[in-house]
Amino acid sequence: MSIKNVAFIGLGVMGYPMAGHLVKAGYQVTVYNRTQSKAQQWCEQFGGQCAQTPREASQHAQVVFVCVGNDEDVRSVVLGQDGILQGAPDQCIIVDHTTTSAQLAIALSAEVKPRNIQFVDAPVSGGQAGAENGALTVMCGGDPAAFQRVQPVMNAYSKHMQLMGAVGQGQRCKMVNQICITGVLQGLSEALLLAQASGLDIPQVVQTLQHGAAGSWQMENRMTTMAKDKFDFGFAIDWMRKDLGICKEEAARHGLHLQGVESADAHYASLQQDGYARMDTSAIVKSIQRASS
Repeated sequence: MSIKNVAFIGLGVMGYPMAGHLVKAGYQVTVYNRTQSKAQQWCEQFGGQCAQTPREASQHAQVVFVCVGNDEDVRSVVLGQDGILQGAPDQCIIVDHTTTSAQLAIALSAEVKPRNIQFVDAPVSGGQAGAENGALTVMCGGDPAAFQRVQPVMNAYSKHMQLMGAVGQGQRCKMVNQICITGVLQGLSEALLLAQASGLDIPQVVQTLQHGAAGSWQMENRMTTMAKDKFDFGFAIDWMRKDLGICKEEAARHGLHLQGVESADAHYASLQQDGYARMDTSAIVKSIQRASS
């Protein structure tokens, strides 16, 4: 059965453009957002339909996409009194783009299965720019048949997509992604401090190193702004701390103590106290600089 009708729950900095790409790709999209004025704004811009509840948004949807804040937000929009399960039709697929714990994905999959509804956990990487440009990386966990059905739909806003395994494995891959990012940013921060102390030209450093073994997205897009003390953009420290908490819990289940994660989390906790909670994660350089002095 070809997919035509979809719903999108959550119109934040990621969900808003992602839902817009679905309209541009020709899908009939019904949206719900907790702040109704944001949903109205989206409908005026893209021409989709607005719903008053997740239940209403899901009533005719073959796929329901979710992109909200945290585990509790996902539980609420899926299992609440006016949640997705109260309206979603038979054979619907719920695709959760929120970064959550793997345990939540597994629990929700078990909850919806008796209702002949499938669940795919599908956290994304690429940030706001990736969402706006339709160039996200999507890490999925779920039944292969369900993944194959929704893959063409998610192509509307992704540049790469991979089924990582059973439900929960998409979220575990996202945890690995976040650990990699914080590790790179910690190394980049120390490298920047030494480069500045040595009198090196930072744009020249970036231009030289980004094409070699040290190159990374973070170097190319963040090192120069870090040097300029600019952080009012990007992925907020509040959200990274939420994600690192999930990483630490998952690591503990496997008997692992991840020292780099603990270090990054401590730096970000300090920055939250300093009023940087909504600043980009590259602001970790400020805490590392303080600890290095």
